[in-house]
Amino acid sequence: MRSAMLKIKRIDHVAVAVEDVDAALAKWRDAFGLEPTVREVVASQKTEAVLLPVGESNIELISPKGNEGLAKFLEKRGPGIHHIAIEVEGIEAAIALLESLGVPMIDKTPRKGARGHKVAFVHPKGTGGVLVELVEEDHAHD
Repeated sequence: MRSAMLKIKRIDHVAVAVEDVDAALAKWRDAFGLEPTVREVVASQKTEAVLLPVGESNIELISPKGNEGLAKFLEKRGPGIHHIAIEVEGIEAAIALLESLGVPMIDKTPRKGARGHKVAFVHPKGTGGVLVELVEEDHAHD
């Protein structure tokens, strides 16, 4: 058993890649009655994101606004689940722990994501094919 453990709080969101945020939002609203709480263009990620609360978690609709990786994902696979975001406590420590366990990271240091949160992506090779985003609220900006 590991002595150090990730401090996982919850699934923050499941991100769904879409071509057109407005069209996708209309479908999610019509099908499930979900209303967005946050809509923003995330300059650092070159995406547009819309957050739809579902209980303690969210569905995040994301479309590329210059993000080549997301554009390639849509071109290759079409709309669908893009990544799962896990809220952690102490994102820097989480990254260090994962790296010490040999888990490949896309981000070695956190960057600014949607809602001003600190984010870092785990490479899908480390999870059997699923892109995982670590998320931590940035309380310095509250």
